[in-house]
Amino acid sequence: MSDPNSAAALRAAADRLVNRVSQWTPARWERPVRADLDVSGPAIAVSGPAYPLTRADVVFGLVQELADVAAQVEARPRREVPRLDNHLALSDQLRVMVADLLAADPPAEMARAATAAVDAATRAL
Repeated sequence: MSDPNSAAALRAAADRLVNRVSQWTPARWERPVRADLDVSGPAIAVSGPAYPLTRADVVFGLVQELADVAAQVEARPRREVPRLDNHLALSDQLRVMVADLLAADPPAEMARAATAAVDAATRAL
């Protein structure tokens, strides 16, 4: 059973990130992240390209990581999230993935791990 505080923290962290990136232009999405930051989360390492990672790569990696957590909570196989051609859809993908994860009622430790992943992606941007 989930902890309402953990779920609220995940929703708040995701809302802050979505509000930050939802107005970005394609050029802004394509900017590389700083090479000195550690953005080697599990999803980014699997689905992201070699360096330099772009901001779009980081957010897409986060979306995939959240999808993997949701699959684990729902006891279903992991599936690859489609990578859309238009980076402007990333904020919507993130919003939907967080809603799906919260609807699955993750245990508190998984919600906290998802929040940490959102926070790490935010710092990387």
